[in-house]
Amino acid sequence: MELITEMLNERTKNIDKKSTIEILEIMNEEDKKVAYAVEKELHNIAKAVDKIIESFQSGGRLIYIGAGTSGRLGILDASECPPTFSTDKDQVIGLIAGGYDAIITATEGAEDSTEAGKEDLKNVNLTEIDTVVGITASGNTPYVLGAIEYANSIGATTIGLSCNNNSKLPKLASISITPIVGPEVITGSTRLKAGTAQKMVLNMLTTASMIKIGKVYGNLMVDLSPSNAKLIERSKRIIMEATGIDEENAQKYLELSKNSPKVAIVMVETNCDYDEAVDLLNKFNGSIYKVIEYKLAL
Repeated sequence: MELITEMLNERTKNIDKKSTIEILEIMNEEDKKVAYAVEKELHNIAKAVDKIIESFQSGGRLIYIGAGTSGRLGILDASECPPTFSTDKDQVIGLIAGGYDAIITATEGAEDSTEAGKEDLKNVNLTEIDTVVGITASGNTPYVLGAIEYANSIGATTIGLSCNNNSKLPKLASISITPIVGPEVITGSTRLKAGTAQKMVLNMLTTASMIKIGKVYGNLMVDLSPSNAKLIERSKRIIMEATGIDEENAQKYLELSKNSPKVAIVMVETNCDYDEAVDLLNKFNGSIYKVIEYKLAL
């Protein structure tokens, strides 16, 4: 059966004869379909998020594995978790066929080995408390299929993210996320709509999981690491927004909290010192609102 992502797009058959603005209009119209395709998969995405949360709460990891564009998207999402949510660098991992050189230089042949996918998971010491997300637009990439087979064999949670429901991955993974975006603007160029859909889903997997484990307060990114001038200013704004204090006091509490906006907010809102704030956050699994509710009830 022919894969949807490899089919000819009838709307774009003569795109090479179009003006620049016409090409862009066609691409924009096709891209509009992506969010609706992802919307249809929200229930499956929710199942995946709940499993990722279980892994995190058990001390496990989220591991993305893919080839080409799919692998690069996984690495991108993983690399953004430490600065955004102050996660340990090993809590969310991205693996790509061909290794990290393949991030910059295409190594397309690397995706053809099922054994390579298994070996890459063995090399990061995969355990049954981890969650593995296999990412492949086609759903048939041997490297990803091999990885998912190995993850299944040791009892890890497996999630398959692809854009073809008639492929192998949805049948192999314990949870399948399959946004059907249709044929690409340029036939088979799955870095386009399929890549956009995958990026949207990966954003949801990590963001929703981090919200649920207490990395967000309201809609504020309270667990960021202020590692440069921009992030220091952002941290102060977050403290001010969460507590209502002015910039001078926000700067003071950021320093007292050892550059942790989350700890600073607890210190301000519960009138406690650094050590007590850290202890309270540990007691309530990092949830600011639970800490505040506890202190108010005393």
